[in-house]
Amino acid sequence: MAGILDGVDMRTKLAGHNRLELLLFRLGARQRFGINVFKVQEVIQCPPLTAVPQSHPVILGIAKLRGKTISIIDLSRAIGAAAVVDPRDKFVIVAEYNRKVQGFLVDSVDRIVNMNWKEILPPPKGAADGSYMTAVTQVDAELVEIIDVEKVLDEVIGGQDEVSEGIIEERRHDLPQHVLMVDDSSVARNQVTRVLEQMGVEYTTANDGRQALDQLVAWIAEGRDVENWLALVISDVEMPRMDGYSLTRAIREHPGLEHLHVILHTSLSGVFNKSMVEKVGANDFLPKWEPDTLAMMVQEHLRQHAQECQASAM
Repeated sequence: MAGILDGVDMRTKLAGHNRLELLLFRLGARQRFGINVFKVQEVIQCPPLTAVPQSHPVILGIAKLRGKTISIIDLSRAIGAAAVVDPRDKFVIVAEYNRKVQGFLVDSVDRIVNMNWKEILPPPKGAADGSYMTAVTQVDAELVEIIDVEKVLDEVIGGQDEVSEGIIEERRHDLPQHVLMVDDSSVARNQVTRVLEQMGVEYTTANDGRQALDQLVAWIAEGRDVENWLALVISDVEMPRMDGYSLTRAIREHPGLEHLHVILHTSLSGVFNKSMVEKVGANDFLPKWEPDTLAMMVQEHLRQHAQECQASAM
């Protein structure tokens, strides 16, 4: 598979243009699946595995890779399909989520396709309930499912959702401060909204950038003073139809929304994220999921928003 991920520096230019590249792969005899290339470090033939006693059933074992030990997850079994019998002739997609490197065993890897986020669609209503599908698209007239890898990792590895004691501060309740949370992953939405609930902050959720922008415009049409009422937008970067960068740019270009506070978050890593945050005009960037860090960041923006509202009222 050498060379399939060559030119990643060129691919960073897609960020902010509502485009992405998908690495296509197959699990068993099922249809193609896709994963964002920016999440992928490399694709390798399955290396020798060492079994880990009492590990999660979908973890086939651990492997030594470039001086580091990583877990290899049977992705087919993790999403409820048949388990792999012999991994030796399979491939491993080595990917990084929230600064943690994992290996996902797949049957075969196809190729990389360049796409517009508008071509990445939410799953049909009801089809994604309880499933691991976060989006769908079409390549060569064939359906491609994009797997909610965050959901897989949450079930296999777990994570912290509780904010540590002493982090949450008392805040003003005389000023209405609402938060709009935007993410296509149900796991990510639940993680963030759980933090907001612990903080006592009211919120609205949206599943992608287009839905979020439509909601913002609808609030303006209702006559709502959005910039005073809505304290903060927290948005994922990689989403169907409209990504977080394009959403932020649209907010900055829309009268009545341009002063909104925007935090972007992503499971991707890399310096280009920070540069894109500045380029599109986001206020902050959360590079790794941590409840305490998110809570402190939200509190800071709520304080800033309150000060701005007070200043505008004078």
